Order: sequence, then structure tokens, then C-alpha cells
Amino acid sequence: MTEPIKITPPIVDADVMRLKAGDKVLITGVIYTARDAAHKRLVELLDRGGKLPFDVKGQLIYYVGPTPAKPGQVIGSAGPTTSGRMDAYTPRLLALGLKGMIGKGARNKDVLDAMKRHKAVYFAAVGGAAALIARSIKKAEIIAYEDLGPEAIRRLEVVDFPAIVVNDAVGGDLFHQGVEKYRRAP
Repeated sequence: MTEPIKITPPIVDADVMRLKAGDKVLITGVIYTARDAAHKRLVELLDRGGKLPFDVKGQLIYYVGPTPAKPGQVIGSAGPTTSGRMDAYTPRLLALGLKGMIGKGARNKDVLDAMKRHKAVYFAAVGGAAALIARSIKKAEIIAYEDLGPEAIRRLEVVDFPAIVVNDAVGGDLFHQGVEKYRRAP
């Protein structure tokens, strides 16, 4: 069993290109949260010529709407949400330098093509492990769209946040590989 690859955002093309579908990673540093409502606002802001509330270049966005923190906690349960709801907005952010997304579920062809074009990676966080994932989050602060509640954009400081590379920057696809492995099974 191979050791997880440690990454620290912001990441660059060389970091992305060494990651392959199926790699386990541990992320330490700053990541940002945004779901579909926040993504819609980000793209509308860009359409109006506005400046994003954080620089996406080299960053990772985690698709999550965490529950409220209980007393003594930094954040509540923080499991991934379905990534497909962000597909309409993702290519635009990738073109601005976003290097990775963390969520669950498959991405559409436009996103996969944009990931190859802009050298980006898509990670899966383990669904059903929201409380476990929350333990890797050491600090959380809302930086934009507080009115969206759980869907507000947050800046998270994480230590050893566990994820798996689903789609790499050269077209590797863990979902496809899994189906093929199953089809070849005796």
C-alpha cells in the first residue's frame, strides 16, 4: 500500500501533473468552500467585471455546506456535496487558475476537458465521513456571501485532509477505471 501524497495549496502545474487517478492525498494548508449558489454568484460577479472575493489561482475549492459548529468545534459535519451542480461554472474558474476541486460524483465532459486544458485535478472526499473530515479542519471563517448560510464561501485551514484523485490532468478517471476493473473480473 502506497503512502498518501502530501500537497499544500496553492499548487502549481507540476504538483497537478504528478497526481494520477487513484492516488490518495493528504491536503494541508488553506482550501476554500463553495457550492452551487456561491458559484453562480462568482460567475455573475466575473460577468460584471468584478473581482472575486479570493484569488482562485493555484487554489482548491471544496464543495461542502457544513453544518453549524457545536460548542468547542471549529466546524460541524463537513461532508462533500455532489459536484455536478458546479459543472456549469467550473470551466470559467479553471480558466482563471483554479487547480482543483473536492467533492463527490462524476464531472461532465466540459469540466474534464477544461481540467486537461488548464492542468487541474478533481478529488473525491469520502462521502459519509463528514464528522471525520471535520476533524482535519482546524480553522474556518466566512469570507463571502454570509447570507447563503451553509453555502457561504469559507476559508478553511486544514491538516491532513484526506482525498482521492478521481480525475487527473491527463484524462485518468478513477470511476472509469473502476468500471473496467469490474468488467474484467472473472
